[in-house]
Amino acid sequence: MHPQTPVAVLRKSNTLSRAALLLLLSLGLVACKGGGEAGEKKDEAAKAPEAVPVEVAKAARQSVSASYTGTAPLEARAEAQVVSKTSGIALQVLVDVGQSVRAGQVLVRIDRDRAVLQEAQADAQVRKLEANYRRATQLALQQMVSANDLDQLRFDLENARAQLRMARLELAYGNVTAPISGVVASRDIKAGNFVQINTPIFTIVDTSQLEATLNVPEREIEKLKAGQAVQLTVDALAGRAFEGRIDRVAPIVDAGSGTFRVVCAFNGNDGLQPGMFGRQRIQYAQRADALVIPRTALLEDGGAPAVFALRGDKAVRTPITLGYEDGPWVEVRSGLKAGDPVVVAGKAALRDGSAVKVLGDAAAPKQANATSSSPAQAAR
Repeated sequence: MHPQTPVAVLRKSNTLSRAALLLLLSLGLVACKGGGEAGEKKDEAAKAPEAVPVEVAKAARQSVSASYTGTAPLEARAEAQVVSKTSGIALQVLVDVGQSVRAGQVLVRIDRDRAVLQEAQADAQVRKLEANYRRATQLALQQMVSANDLDQLRFDLENARAQLRMARLELAYGNVTAPISGVVASRDIKAGNFVQINTPIFTIVDTSQLEATLNVPEREIEKLKAGQAVQLTVDALAGRAFEGRIDRVAPIVDAGSGTFRVVCAFNGNDGLQPGMFGRQRIQYAQRADALVIPRTALLEDGGAPAVFALRGDKAVRTPITLGYEDGPWVEVRSGLKAGDPVVVAGKAALRDGSAVKVLGDAAAPKQANATSSSPAQAAR
């Protein structure tokens, strides 16, 4: 063998170095590729959407009623301003605010001295003319008085009698009486005051019958009729409910407001008073076996009625057709079936197809009690 020259040794060494370098590069690329795949998997896991926590309730069947609810103050059915029909000094004021009065009862007595004298004068004139007429009648039989003079005496007598009736009426005006039965709501007179003719001195309200006038949207005009029951609650008498009836319904719709008037009547002997602000509920229809969901499940996005229904672990926007509304419940006519869970809390964070996590007892979410009382009773 021939010994290798220095040049040959150098070439061999360079060849080995390049091979080692290529091997190291290959190992580095393999390591980088493996690390990249693991990183991508971690990123994908980090980017996966988290499940949105929600609360749900199940659609269930129960009784539901349709009703209209409105607010209006109570007013007395009858109210009267008491005025004097004559002028004079008030000698006696016989009633005060809060007292009950009956129609025809004397409230004030006014000084009538002048009227008494006028009545006496008119009565004397009548008696004088009656005597003259009787004598003239006898003379007329003897043809000593003309028919014309007899007629004139008769006309004078009739005029005097009319003046007597006027004097007696004026005398009667000294007693100011109540035009209606009710309660004295205000008094603007004291004993000794001078009373002006036709000036209001009392206000009387009849609290035995009270009314509340509702301005109802025209879409309800075919549903509300006279005689239907009305339930009333007032803040001043919390915890109590009062029963009434629709007394009358206006036959026309106001073109400006698009409403019509519904007047409800209530018994004022139950503690109700004019001026109390009341909430009226008129029930006009009922279904004994309706599919209902909580009102809170409805989406409030301005679109057609819809809910987020659970399909597995995802929330799916589901259009529905609504029926009656009864307190916290709404009837579903189509789009859901009994037992379908719908989201009632957490809707704001959901989108169609969002993953969800049901809070609470997922196996038995909140639902309407199909065997319980009506929704109106549940609401109470």
